[in-house]
Amino acid sequence: MAPRSTWTRLIRFVAEDDGQTHLGEVDAAQYPDIGLSVVNGERVAVRQVTGSIFDGIVTEKTLHVARLLAPIDMEDVPLIRCMGLNYRDHAKEANMPIPDVPVLFIKPRTALNGPHPAMINVPMIAQDGSSDYEAELSVILSRTGRDIPECDAMDYVLGYTCGNDVSARTQQFKNSQWSFSKGLDGSCPLGPVLVAPSELDPHQLDIKAIHNGAVVQDSNTREMIFDIPKIIAFLSQGTTLERGTVIMTGTGPGIGAMRDPKVVLRDGDDMRVQIQGIGTLCNRVYYE
Repeated sequence: MAPRSTWTRLIRFVAEDDGQTHLGEVDAAQYPDIGLSVVNGERVAVRQVTGSIFDGIVTEKTLHVARLLAPIDMEDVPLIRCMGLNYRDHAKEANMPIPDVPVLFIKPRTALNGPHPAMINVPMIAQDGSSDYEAELSVILSRTGRDIPECDAMDYVLGYTCGNDVSARTQQFKNSQWSFSKGLDGSCPLGPVLVAPSELDPHQLDIKAIHNGAVVQDSNTREMIFDIPKIIAFLSQGTTLERGTVIMTGTGPGIGAMRDPKVVLRDGDDMRVQIQGIGTLCNRVYYE
């Protein structure tokens, strides 16, 4: 089929048509929330995208979604960089001062997970009543850069998606280094779709976490202490940010550990992250 255009709402999926993994362009008018469409059992038709997520072209060929995957493959992710304490309302909830510089921790790419039917896998070490959620706007970088000026930072953004920074709080609170407690396998679900920068303002989006049907986090990305250009510029100082890097931009108030009573991710729970203009990242929780 003849190429049509570059993508604006990209998914990775296994097609029912051939059982192979493809990229696809979602029609936002037909499927305004592709995550919910898949969870609700709708037969979803998309336009095939040829090439990679970095240079994909939308064709006229129609394929149907059998299984939705994370919008970026693990092999294309060099590292997941995460912001800690980056929402004003969350800092207030935690009785912590507003940081002067971005707080960084990392997840390995082995933490990458996808949307439903993928599950949040909780290993034995986190089955102690401390498994927690964090709804986050996540950014994927389109190209490699170093010492990126703040004025040019948005040129490095490939797109935006929903993320869940699944955390093992007991392990987190044992020390000041968070990478182990937040880097367990499958602890970074992403999806359901990657939305191009042309399609939304990332700093004016409602963001919610929904646990078993109850809204447990409800904020807006305008509460970010450090916006996306500031984050990219700061993280790239003397540091090469490689193409495909995922940046999780922090979470708002209402995490399970701060609630009274506490909310814990239990086996079989339904956990969702919903971001305005992107959709809903849905996962079940599984205790291995």
